Amino acid sequence: MAADNRPLSPHLQVYRPQWTSVLSILHRATGVASAIGLVYVAWWLVAAATGGGYYDSFVWFAGSIVGNLLFMGFTFALFYHLCNGVRHLIWDTGRNLELEGAYKSGMFVLAGAGALTALAWILALAA
Repeated sequence: MAADNRPLSPHLQVYRPQWTSVLSILHRATGVASAIGLVYVAWWLVAAATGGGYYDSFVWFAGSIVGNLLFMGFTFALFYHLCNGVRHLIWDTGRNLELEGAYKSGMFVLAGAGALTALAWILALAA
C-alpha cells in the first residue's frame, strides 16, 4: 500500500472563500476585536477615575485620528457581533438554514452592523 502525499483533510488553500465562511471568520475576528476594544474602554474609565494629566493624555489620544478609528472599529465590531449573534439565534430555531436564507441574512447582518455603527456615531457626535 503506497503512502499518499496529500493532506488528510482539506486545507484553506483548496477552497475559495465563500460568503458564509467569510462571515464566520469575521464573527470570530470581531469577537477578538471586541475584547481588545474593551481594553480601550477600560483605559478610558481608569483615566476618568484617576483624573488630571492621565485623563488629558487619554483625551488627546482619543481625539486623534488613530483613536477615533479604533473606537469606530470597536463600535462596528460590537454591532457586527451582536447582529450575527441574533442571526445564529434565528438559525437555532431552524430558520434560514438553506443557502439563500444564509446569504440574505448575512447581507442583513452587514447592513445592520453598518447602520447601527453610523447611527451610534451620529448620535454621539450630536451630543
